[in-house]
Amino acid sequence: MKTIWAAAAVTLSLSLAACEKKTVSGAEQKAAAPAELKTLNIGYQKAALKLIAAKQNKMFEQAFPNVKIEWKEFPAGPQTLEALNAGSIDFGYTGDTPVIFALSGNKPIQYLAYEINFKNSHSLLVPKNSALQDIQGLKGKRIAVTKGSSAHYFLAQILKQAGLSWQDIQPVWLTPADARAALDKGSIDAWAVWDPYSSAAELKGDSRVLIDAAQLPPAYSFYLSSPEFLKAQPVAAHKIIDILNTTDDWINAHPAETVKILAKSTGLETAVAEKVFSKRASPVKTKLLDEATLAEQQKIADVFAALKLIPNSVVLKEHVWQGK
Repeated sequence: MKTIWAAAAVTLSLSLAACEKKTVSGAEQKAAAPAELKTLNIGYQKAALKLIAAKQNKMFEQAFPNVKIEWKEFPAGPQTLEALNAGSIDFGYTGDTPVIFALSGNKPIQYLAYEINFKNSHSLLVPKNSALQDIQGLKGKRIAVTKGSSAHYFLAQILKQAGLSWQDIQPVWLTPADARAALDKGSIDAWAVWDPYSSAAELKGDSRVLIDAAQLPPAYSFYLSSPEFLKAQPVAAHKIIDILNTTDDWINAHPAETVKILAKSTGLETAVAEKVFSKRASPVKTKLLDEATLAEQQKIADVFAALKLIPNSVVLKEHVWQGK
């Protein structure tokens, strides 16, 4: 009898252990399962070519058939990232500089992916009859730029190339619309801005390009998200990148239709949209951040920290999604 009871006890013990293991394993699997995605909020700008083409062609709606897709437009990168910080969008698109300002302000943001900018997507414009002929002549001049935008770093690069500092100029912090008006009135001497504003001003004929980004190292644009979204929705995050690359293929195959979409989105004349599109590299693949791209971004962050243009230095590798 003792032998029988001992054997029964061992059997019961093993059965309980197996049940416990199965229960823990099931709990772990449930915790690891991604939460159901019900709504995807996308932050875009009028000239964010891939996003506006994807919006027009319902690329996200087709890829996420059971998800409500919400599109939210913003005038520039800083406003996009404020919305991301507030939780009103799940991912958005900006140039290279806004995210550095946001991370320096301790905003919970992560790099989702990147792509290379148009080669000459930024320009420094001066009035057509301006006496300025080279960037060294910018000393003491009033230069308009949108603070925290990609043009902010573009202007920093120009000053460095000219051997000038921020103290050598008079920066005037203006939105593109206000800067355009200020240039027309002659209340500023130059304007650092991105496309499509630069192409529109150039075609208008009353301003000219003093220097553009083609004469500077390559710049990047980024898709940003929140740590919470990327942790909860890794599969959806990868699908977002796939959709953007599928959209890029569509753009390359349909240039005329893309120009129409850009003109409609921005309200620009077709000639301006064509000029903007002509500057675009092809293909422009969206990828997870690599070490080289991250190093270039860190250079920008270090420059801004040294110039005290951002409140805190930031280590960008701590804010990059690893794809899982």
